[in-house]
Amino acid sequence: MRSTDAIHWPHELDDCIVAPLLDDNPLPLLIASQQGQSIHTLSDALRTLAQQTLNTTGGVLFRNFKVPTPLDFKRFAASFGMPLGTYEFGSTPRSKVFAGVYSSTEYPAHQSIPLHNEQSYTRQWPSRIWFHCMTPSQTGGETPIADSRQVYQAIDPAIREEFIAKGLLYVRNYSSALDLPWQQVFNTDERSKVEQYCQSQGIDWSWSDTGELSTRQLCQAAVRHPLSQEWVWFNQAHLFHISAMAQDLRQALLEAVGEAQLPRNVYFGDGTPIPDATLDAIRAVYADTCVAFPWQAGDVLMLDNLLVAHGRNPFSGDRKVIVAMA
Repeated sequence: MRSTDAIHWPHELDDCIVAPLLDDNPLPLLIASQQGQSIHTLSDALRTLAQQTLNTTGGVLFRNFKVPTPLDFKRFAASFGMPLGTYEFGSTPRSKVFAGVYSSTEYPAHQSIPLHNEQSYTRQWPSRIWFHCMTPSQTGGETPIADSRQVYQAIDPAIREEFIAKGLLYVRNYSSALDLPWQQVFNTDERSKVEQYCQSQGIDWSWSDTGELSTRQLCQAAVRHPLSQEWVWFNQAHLFHISAMAQDLRQALLEAVGEAQLPRNVYFGDGTPIPDATLDAIRAVYADTCVAFPWQAGDVLMLDNLLVAHGRNPFSGDRKVIVAMA
């Protein structure tokens, strides 16, 4: 049962309207200030409701609260009692705003970022993630979200069982020319620190004669949520797989460097290839289960990273969304 099932909506609590944002989906729950109060004055009752919703529905949108600076956003995210983390072993470009707060993924505005759970291509991931919209884009730029339990249930059982049984092998070749350099991914210029991190995380690594790094890591396809014990689809095979590239780019890269040297790719855990059609079927499930809403300036979206996947739609105009993870 979702936390929203047993409450009559809309509900008013401490000068806030509380209701699902969307008419046909419990995700996300909206907590909207009627007085434009500071987000730091959120009452204990609303915090409790937000925590309960996060553990069941998976996402809460705080709207019409005053969040004047990135530091206020950081203080709010940290106020839920979990230390904010750093962006270790990242797979996409981000800029550090200051400790614990980062820009959202810095992909070109015309590109979509497929739905995914943050760092589900690793064995260590944030349990919560917050997004703060400082400047909404002129058009587009939504952050679509999807219930990872629904994704799990909607995937063809044969695909699901094969992924879980075999696991996933993520292969990365770091390069400033084609992808992120290893110095940026591991936040260090020292090879020894990279090797220590890889050893601690069960990542196989190798160095080329020119000093470039390659890694291979065996990871999960799905996990159980630690509280509800529900299964969630939790991987980034559909992002890392070569089929995620446009066909012309895919062909050009294969001709230039060969499959073994692609910036990133993913295989079944036994090293066998994953068919393109399998990944297309998974992408279709994400498309069928996701919901989206336009950002408003000041919005803060809080997600359980296991229960809810997120992405980004193409946009035009300025857009500034910052992120914290715990």
